Amino acid sequence: MLGWALTKNLGLEYQLIGIDIEDADITDEIQIKEEIFNIRPDVVIHCAAYTDVDNCEKNEILTHKVNSKGTENVAHACKLCQAKLLYISTDFVFDGSKKTPYTEDDVPRPVNTYGRSKLEGEKQVQDLLENYLIIRTSWLYGPHGQNFIDKITAPGREKLEVINDQIGSPTYTMDLAQAIGKLIKKDTIGILNVTNSGYCSWYNFAAAVLSIKKIDIPLMPITSDKLRTPARRPLYSVLSNDKFYQLMREKLRPWQEALAEYLGN
Repeated sequence: MLGWALTKNLGLEYQLIGIDIEDADITDEIQIKEEIFNIRPDVVIHCAAYTDVDNCEKNEILTHKVNSKGTENVAHACKLCQAKLLYISTDFVFDGSKKTPYTEDDVPRPVNTYGRSKLEGEKQVQDLLENYLIIRTSWLYGPHGQNFIDKITAPGREKLEVINDQIGSPTYTMDLAQAIGKLIKKDTIGILNVTNSGYCSWYNFAAAVLSIKKIDIPLMPITSDKLRTPARRPLYSVLSNDKFYQLMREKLRPWQEALAEYLGN
């Protein structure tokens, strides 16, 4: 999903080479090193991850193999050919106990396997490289990938129950891809939060989607404990974009505007 958006946004300005699992498996250290070394890129944008949060709880070994060890392999390959690495991370590195937006300096405390594996990936990048940018983002949606919007707008639903006690920032992949392009030009390094502006609950997000799409079905708020998913989620995972604004003198547009564009309104 994000890879497609990056191709659309960066493909005209850069020589962009997309690698998927059919081309090279990041869990195969030799294969991914050879693939990246043969290309010798200036920048590697590492989007590959196992992101099914609930299934991550059931497949801890695979999750860490992809998200932790796989990222270590990519970082080693970047070091070998002196490429800059942009690693896409997540709001799930935090536990959600804070009541104000998380900054890049807050101490990560993930509460599920997915978050722990992504944080371990961050550490691998930091330990192996000096020329890197870790981008933490949240609640991604966009074309060419299953997302929350597709699930709630699927035909045949008579009613919807959506969680109202998890708060975050829905982020449109096309907006994130544009921001990544600007950060590459600025040669930014370190850790940076990048999301659309504003925040909401999943219930608020669902209500906005149904309103824009003019779908008239009952929508009921529920709490996380009623849903009882295998993986715990942070109840509050809003990321502060202050550092991004200080660097770029702009913010990503409000999530409501991005959503309206995505849904064609």
